[in-house]
Amino acid sequence: MAQRTDASIVLRFGYQAMRRAGLPTEEILSKAGVALNQVEANQRTPLSAQHAFWSAAQEMSQDPDIGLHLGEYLPLYRGQVIEHLFVSSANFGEGLQRALAYQRLISDAFQARLVMQDGRCYLTNGIQDIKDPLVNRHFTESAMCGILRFFKFITEGQFQPIYIDFDFAQGAAAEEYQRVYQCPVSLGQKETRLYFDPAILHHPLWQAEPELSQLHEQLALEKLQELARYDLVGEVRRAIGATLESGETTLETVAAQLQITPRRLRTQLSEAHTSFQQILSDYRCRLAKKLLANTHESVERIVYLTGFSEPSTFYRAFKRWTQETPVEYRKRKQQI
Repeated sequence: MAQRTDASIVLRFGYQAMRRAGLPTEEILSKAGVALNQVEANQRTPLSAQHAFWSAAQEMSQDPDIGLHLGEYLPLYRGQVIEHLFVSSANFGEGLQRALAYQRLISDAFQARLVMQDGRCYLTNGIQDIKDPLVNRHFTESAMCGILRFFKFITEGQFQPIYIDFDFAQGAAAEEYQRVYQCPVSLGQKETRLYFDPAILHHPLWQAEPELSQLHEQLALEKLQELARYDLVGEVRRAIGATLESGETTLETVAAQLQITPRRLRTQLSEAHTSFQQILSDYRCRLAKKLLANTHESVERIVYLTGFSEPSTFYRAFKRWTQETPVEYRKRKQQI
């Protein structure tokens, strides 16, 4: 199963929200183990990393409702492919349905669908498998702020929530939810749901550019395909990690683990602008550096752990990676 991730914009928006709220941004990021250069990097981050972020934000701010309050400072979502899908739609409902097809481009935590039932209309994120209550609550409350702000922007202020269900039992005070969301909130529900008047689905979008519809759809599809290739590279890395010590780490053994043919795996990696050997070499390099810098494992043991059959082969590879011998690298790193 592919690792669940967030788009880089999620981290950037969190960073900007903290700065706007006047929080000790650099200290929070440091405590969460996030380097400042990661904020601007155009790389997805593991969904699992959210725990460290929200734990640090809550601890440093001393605010048990930090997700809700940071959400108030989120920038308006602009300039991304999801907005383009809305912009090229004739009305809000059409734009919403198109955006839902590509929501994974923002986060794997988003699995929303539109439901119209018994005269009621709502967006639901389904029954979530996020086991971490801290992440589930803070991320969901913050994301809800961003969604409402975007919906109001795209409809010129006409979108109004009727009420919101959250699937977590512990939350903010009712009056605080009313202040932020401008609607009642119910906790401890089976699903997180955003209820609204179905009439808004027919609201015409003043920004509509239907002639760009096909172009934006193609752009979104290409982004989704790019994400699928990213998933594949991650799966290959995890398969390499699981087989490295056995000495059976080959394109064929990894392809068998992934239940695809070696030829298909080679083709898909080529489409992702990489190769099996490149991923294997990068994995070995990172692992060797980590073991040399942070442990006292012997070099002979590290040769085995990184899947090399001969010490001489490992030494040559390490010299090629770093222009240093393993001993020189360890000495320099462990003196810092």
